[in-house]
Amino acid sequence: MARIFSGIQPTGIAHLGNYLGAIQNWVALQQDNEGIYCLVDLHAITVWQDPAALRAQTRTNAALLIACGIDPDRSILFHQSAVHAHTRLAWIFNCVARFGWLNRMTQFKDKAGKDREAVSTGLFVYPNLMAADILAYHATEVPVGDDQSQHLELANDIAQKFNHDYETDFFPTIHPRIMTSTARIMSLRDGAKKMSKSDTSDQSRINLTDDNDAIAQKIRRAKTDPADLPDHPEKLETRPEARNLVGIFAALAGITPAEVLRDHANQGFGHLKERLTELVIETLTPIRDETNRLAADPSHIDSVLHRGASRAAAIANPIVAEAERLVGLLPAP
Repeated sequence: MARIFSGIQPTGIAHLGNYLGAIQNWVALQQDNEGIYCLVDLHAITVWQDPAALRAQTRTNAALLIACGIDPDRSILFHQSAVHAHTRLAWIFNCVARFGWLNRMTQFKDKAGKDREAVSTGLFVYPNLMAADILAYHATEVPVGDDQSQHLELANDIAQKFNHDYETDFFPTIHPRIMTSTARIMSLRDGAKKMSKSDTSDQSRINLTDDNDAIAQKIRRAKTDPADLPDHPEKLETRPEARNLVGIFAALAGITPAEVLRDHANQGFGHLKERLTELVIETLTPIRDETNRLAADPSHIDSVLHRGASRAAAIANPIVAEAERLVGLLPAP
């Protein structure tokens, strides 16, 4: 049984891309593995967040994960800031990681843009915290998309340098469990961009808490192109918006894009969008309803997260205490 760690930022509301790209895989993985799933609120504050909104969204996203099928009795579900071992190990990793390694991280370059001097230092060093998130549990596998593999490479570089510097084999190698079969869901407004919680347009995504009217409207307005749907997926390569809608349909229906096109070839997008709306509503209605039920009792959500944090700390605290001993720190009283 592998120990698997994964996290999701609690800013905004989890959307269809999060569900199809990550959350449904977490649900499946918890069946035969030790799952540790974290709402990474410390990562969220690398850019400014409204405090009240962050607290509310952390609870809502916790409710969403449970509604999607994460079982807090079988897996560990908690919010990152509740387990101080993360930040203790992150500081050690700040001192182990090299500036040049972080300076080459493509996601930092993308997020910082041209105004790199003005962004927070937290945004620069957050890959070290990400490494600490995983290694504080000696997790050996992390489910990631292929666009996140650079962060795991850095985490392994940090672990190897720690082991080398302190003449130990304390930290294990992390193996990416790349979900190659997972649909990569793109923006409904721009097929070249991933569906994102941070996109300024709410029309670009389907939130897991959207009502049926909002879902129908967003799919109806989703960007397409003038041509009819083709008869083979290869003919979608230069048509990103069409490829995205076909991919979402295939992922929700549990069929291949070729099978989707078999039923919609040489047609416009009207019928595909109607059927897609039905599929999305069928999938999200029970998730939305259960989320609303759970979120109506914040004290229950807090108790679930606190219980998960206690279980997480029981694993992480001894590991981080040993890392602190290895670097020469005196034990805490």
